[in-house]
Amino acid sequence: MNKLTPLATIMVSAALIAQTPLQPLPQFTASAGQVISIVREAVPAKPFSVVGPRGALLGQQDGSYEGWIFPWKIFSDLRITAEMKDYPVPIDVNQYAAFIDVQPDHTTITFAHANFTIRETLFAPQSPQDGAGALAFYQIEAVRPMVLTFHFVPEMKRMWPALSDDRPSPEWIPTGKSGFYVLHLNFPDHAAALAIPDSHLGIFPPYQERPKNYPLDFVLPFDPATDSHKVFPLLMAVANTTQTATSSALSARLHLLSEQFQSLYQNNQEYYRAFLDSQLRIETPDKKLDAAFSWAEVAINQLRVQTTPRHDETALVAGFYGSGDSARPGFGWYFGRDALWTLFAVNSYGDFQLTRNELEFLVRRQSPEGKIIHEWAQTANLVDWKSLPYEFASSDATPLFLMAMNDYYEVSGDLAFLQSNWQAIARAWSFETSHDSDGDGIYEDTEGSGWVESWPPGMPHQEIYLAALDQQASSGLANMARATGHAEISDAAARRARHIEQQIEKEYFISAEQFYAFSRNANGSVDASPTIYPAVAAWDGTLQLLQPSAMLSRWASSEFSTDWGTRDLSPKVSFYDPISYHQGTVWPLFTGWVSLAEYRSGRSLSGYAHLMQNADLTWAQDLGDVTELLSGEFFAPLGRSTAHQLWSSAMVISPVLRGLFGLEWNGATTTLTISPQLPAEWAEAKLLRVPIGNARADIEFKREGTSLLVRIVGGNAATVHLQSHSPGATGESELRIPLPSAEIGIGSGLPEPGSMTSRLKVLDQRLLVRSLVLTLSAPGNSHQVLFLRVNDRNIKVHTEDAKIKLGESPLGTMEVDFPDGSGYMEKKVTLRW
Repeated sequence: MNKLTPLATIMVSAALIAQTPLQPLPQFTASAGQVISIVREAVPAKPFSVVGPRGALLGQQDGSYEGWIFPWKIFSDLRITAEMKDYPVPIDVNQYAAFIDVQPDHTTITFAHANFTIRETLFAPQSPQDGAGALAFYQIEAVRPMVLTFHFVPEMKRMWPALSDDRPSPEWIPTGKSGFYVLHLNFPDHAAALAIPDSHLGIFPPYQERPKNYPLDFVLPFDPATDSHKVFPLLMAVANTTQTATSSALSARLHLLSEQFQSLYQNNQEYYRAFLDSQLRIETPDKKLDAAFSWAEVAINQLRVQTTPRHDETALVAGFYGSGDSARPGFGWYFGRDALWTLFAVNSYGDFQLTRNELEFLVRRQSPEGKIIHEWAQTANLVDWKSLPYEFASSDATPLFLMAMNDYYEVSGDLAFLQSNWQAIARAWSFETSHDSDGDGIYEDTEGSGWVESWPPGMPHQEIYLAALDQQASSGLANMARATGHAEISDAAARRARHIEQQIEKEYFISAEQFYAFSRNANGSVDASPTIYPAVAAWDGTLQLLQPSAMLSRWASSEFSTDWGTRDLSPKVSFYDPISYHQGTVWPLFTGWVSLAEYRSGRSLSGYAHLMQNADLTWAQDLGDVTELLSGEFFAPLGRSTAHQLWSSAMVISPVLRGLFGLEWNGATTTLTISPQLPAEWAEAKLLRVPIGNARADIEFKREGTSLLVRIVGGNAATVHLQSHSPGATGESELRIPLPSAEIGIGSGLPEPGSMTSRLKVLDQRLLVRSLVLTLSAPGNSHQVLFLRVNDRNIKVHTEDAKIKLGESPLGTMEVDFPDGSGYMEKKVTLRW
């Protein structure tokens, strides 16, 4: 008797599997209910994204979508039509998209027709088999028998910038009464396979027919008498070797996916339930803000993508949006500065492994001179990436690397990680300090763009954005060098930080405008364009601009502040363009910078307004995610705005924790500094699982008359030390923070799509000994209502500038009428007691 070799056995087994038809799956529970979910009426023009470590399904809320198994775009524009028995009208199923249910582990779109209900559920497995990364399944109910046709366009394009073959050559592989498609390319080492069990071939012109591109079809007969309790998966797999790209090997892969389908789906549920149960959570009177915060954590986590082809690294990509006719799905590849801005949020909620993975990813790609990458494509290994102008296109990733590394150390206390990466840290520091062509002691744009990638007056020599990062990176380096025993380097870095702080005041402040300039030219002159970029100076708390008051008031005004975020450039500038990329649009990133700057300067009302604008964007476009940029004039995202954008979601988290709650960390000593500025309408709040060193702490905030009590509850109360910058704060294990006798609060909420700016703006707030002075701005002849909290019930609050309404509760209202006039009008309101 002849014995088969192991390879021959595998080949025979694969051949036998290839002849076995795929079967629908038995019905299973599509959702066990996640901690958070968004259920809304489907809006066909709005996008959705389902993203995992190895694949994505990107589409519109009408249920059409494209499929990616990284780095391949497998198909696009999947749509469904239905033909019902004795009902001679074809039905465009996508026109009947009724509602969308978004949960961290999956998205379901329900199509509702008088004859049928179809649920399309899409998910991206956390631990997929090699070559698979995104899956979908369909649950169908109907009155009459019908035939569903799933139309799609075969693509087989590699993600930008790798070259792709021409259109794939599809082959239908019959198995019994059904079969599957193989999408071949001109060379035998790449192919993909797609299948829907029980479906058969649609339009498929023979070779002899004139060349013409048709969409491919899965034609699925459905009889409610026999098929109502079946689940019909859309299975897809990709192969990247000659051995795995055969029809039999791909068939075996599809069968394996079918066998594991339910467990892959359930693993996704369990993963995200465990993820949300392990990260920091906020509990406030505003349940929508609580949900936005958790969604921001999920949105960041979903953008972890494994590198190809070996899948041996995981790092953050910038974001996703449907690619349309291109091979660029938003910014679905790795960006240095996008990830580094995001790590401040990741550190804050305590996913230290994600931070370490990202920093190590960047260290492995650091230039020999020490520069940190701007971007790294998923297909960088397939092109001469270093010859293209993208890898080191920006200057800012290098100081941001030092800032993020220091922030990780401050929160985690992980000295060993600093020590193991000290050479990379030192190289980055050397690069930053050696690029100063004009001798002013500040890092410059000479090695790539700082922030702007285009600027009509001409590209800047040195932006205040970059100067502010240099100062904060220098402060961070001083801290890390001191912790690792490099005293001389620490002293030099601290001196550099002090020098840069002085130079910014000397070189950038424009006294006539009471504003800080956008950039400094090589000859010492400045570009005085009023921008949002000086807000970066307040990011980590080590740099304080000395004269920001007038600038902060302008940022809070309708000149910069729309009702959905802050413009980056004043409309008073001649080249302002509200639909450009850099000259007048609203980025949630900028809104987050400004919100934190406002909280750090004690302007909590405007800080809260901007914080909530970012949080509310969670429900505005790609549900659960925050978009990249919006018009500076009308409430609408730009057409090419990446809808699931990494750092936009991060700017929900950082202003909440570092601004509103005022958290600062010293992980080495397990000390939390808490300087909160809670909204007036909140009586209490909680932070659960705040990371600090190796510990996690639950923190409770509770008003008691004219004090805010802050304490740690639970098992770590004895190991975590508390302190505060709030004036008059006392205590260690428990903080008692004095509250003003009266406080004002403002409402929140985004306008209707297409609206222009019309909400109240708080330009300034000043708390004096027995009064609160507010500078407000609102449309002329408008009536505005604010919250008023009286913490000291023994006093009488009065004002001549507004109408006060108080009852038995500490919380009442203050109504303000604004004078007639076109546009926004200002009014000063003084509360006295």
